[in-house]
This record gives sequence, C-alpha cells and structure tokens, in this order.
Amino acid sequence: MTTQTNRQFLLAKRPVGAATRETFTYQEVPVGEPAAGQILVKNEYLSLDPAMRGWMNEGKSYIPPVGLGEVMRALGVGKVIASNNPGFAVGDYVNGALGVQDYFLGEPRGFYKVDPKLAPLPRYLSALGMTGMTAYFALLDVGAPKAGDTVVLSGAAGAVGSIAGQIAKIKGCRVVGIAGGADKCQFLIDELGFDGAIDYKNEDVIAGLKRECPKGVDVYFDNVGGDILDAVLSRLNLKARVVICGAISQYNNKEAVKGPANYLSLLVNRARMEGFVVMDYAAQFAAAGQEMAGWMAKGQLKSKEDIVEGLETFPETLMKLFSGENFGKLVLKV
Repeated sequence: MTTQTNRQFLLAKRPVGAATRETFTYQEVPVGEPAAGQILVKNEYLSLDPAMRGWMNEGKSYIPPVGLGEVMRALGVGKVIASNNPGFAVGDYVNGALGVQDYFLGEPRGFYKVDPKLAPLPRYLSALGMTGMTAYFALLDVGAPKAGDTVVLSGAAGAVGSIAGQIAKIKGCRVVGIAGGADKCQFLIDELGFDGAIDYKNEDVIAGLKRECPKGVDVYFDNVGGDILDAVLSRLNLKARVVICGAISQYNNKEAVKGPANYLSLLVNRARMEGFVVMDYAAQFAAAGQEMAGWMAKGQLKSKEDIVEGLETFPETLMKLFSGENFGKLVLKV
C-alpha cells in the first residue's frame, strides 16, 4: 500500500470567524498498513456539517476539539481495503469518523457496517446517518410533538431541518419551515409537503410567523439561533418546546454569541428550551434507522443530498453551509 498517496487536510490554526483555506494545512503522505486491531478504509463520501466549525474551537464542549496538526474530523463512508481487525473484512463498507482525507488508517472506534445495496452510500450520511438520527431524536424526544401541534423549523431546507419537518408531518403536525430563498421555500411545500414556508431572506420573519402560525407555535426546532430564534420566541404557545439543535448564524461570530432577547417568553408561556446532542442516543440508533428506512420505503420520507466532487475543494465546500448555498445534506465525494 505504500505506493499510494493519502491527501489530507489538517487543522493548522483555530479560526476567528469563518474558517478558510488558510485554516488548514494540505499534505500528501504515503498510505500505511494496518497494525493489530486497525483497518484501512478508502474514503468515498464525507459528511460536511455545521458542527465541524465548533470542533475547531478550543474549550469545553460535548466532544474534544480537533487538535492542531491533526487531520480534520469528518464523518464518512468508505470501503475497507485492508484489515487487521477481526470485526471488519476487506470489502466491508463502513460509516465512521474517517477524517478529511483519502484513506483512514486506525482502530475503527464507533464504526459500523453499511450496505450499499440497500441505499446509496451518501444516504448513510443523510437520512440514514447521523443527520437523520439528529432530526429523529431532537424532534421526537426533546420536541415531543403531538398530532395537531404547529411545528416551526429553521434551516428547514437543510440536512436536519428537512428531515425533522417530514417526521413532524408523519406525526400529524402542522409544519412551517423557515428557509432562505424562494426555491427552497417552494421545495419545502411542493416536494416535502410542509404546510407553509417563510423566506427569511426576502420577508420579515415575524410577519411570516403571524401569517403561517396564526394560532402560535407549539414546537420550535432551532438550527440557526440569532434573530430568527428571537422572532419565534415571540410567538410561543403555552407549554411550548424549543429544541436547540444548532445555531449556525452564530458559529462564525468574532464577538460573543448573541443570546435570545425574548427569553422571558419561556417564563410567560411556561415553555421550555432544551439543548440536544445526538450521541446521547447512540444506543437507540439502530431502532430509529429501521423506522426511518420504513418511512422512506413507503415514500413518506425523502432525502436530498447536495454532493460536491473533489477532496481538494474541502475548505470552500465547507463554507457553503454558512452562506446557505447548500440545498439538502452537504456531502463531499472524495
């Protein structure tokens, strides 16, 4: 294997504001052989997620930061091409933290096998992967929607929001998505069956909420934070649930994160706001995946992947997440 070259992106510095190409070091190194307990994976698709920006920061979080000089962390799917681990055979396809590189060499901690015959590989990074698990548990466990509830989602045309909104529809809710641009809003209604959409780039969000949610909001699934979170807080119903799944509008701030000014709405409405980390539910992933796959087989749940080709495009492709350019789950084809 040593004749093969592994292209890698390493974290060079902790960014202030947006990550750029200069945030990373690009290098090419020989591909090694697996030692005892290790596997060698040829990476095929990598998941690009807003959480990656948080992993670059130093400080306490739900997962240790990526170390300076380490390969940038990324989930992905690939094919085992050499194995010194009894649990994985050559030819197996696996899902795990493969890193932003051509090949993963190491112990397969937390890796699991996937079947490309049952679904296209990118789907294991979207609806049938961590993205789908995030949508499923954040909505159903933290949001606890009931039939007839009004559920509002920000980042609704993105990877997690689009799936969470469809699950809310399956559960009998009225679903309103907040997204940027007429095309995304039309997609939510025409393709995903949402009941309403608010275009935050071209209309006033509070006015849109009054129009689409005349009876208020029972569940708010937040992926963006900032001003949109504040706007929805002003429309909460009694005993509403606010799911803090992400805050993409704040990740590249050079100053302190902007907190919600309308938080007293939680007091007035006896509502709750709760944070969510998907790994807390790891033991339940398999059962959730089966239910999601069943919904997909019935045509109740659709998954949209935005696939960009070329490992070399990684820094620029990652930034599509923060400008709202991606449409669906952003995946990098290695």
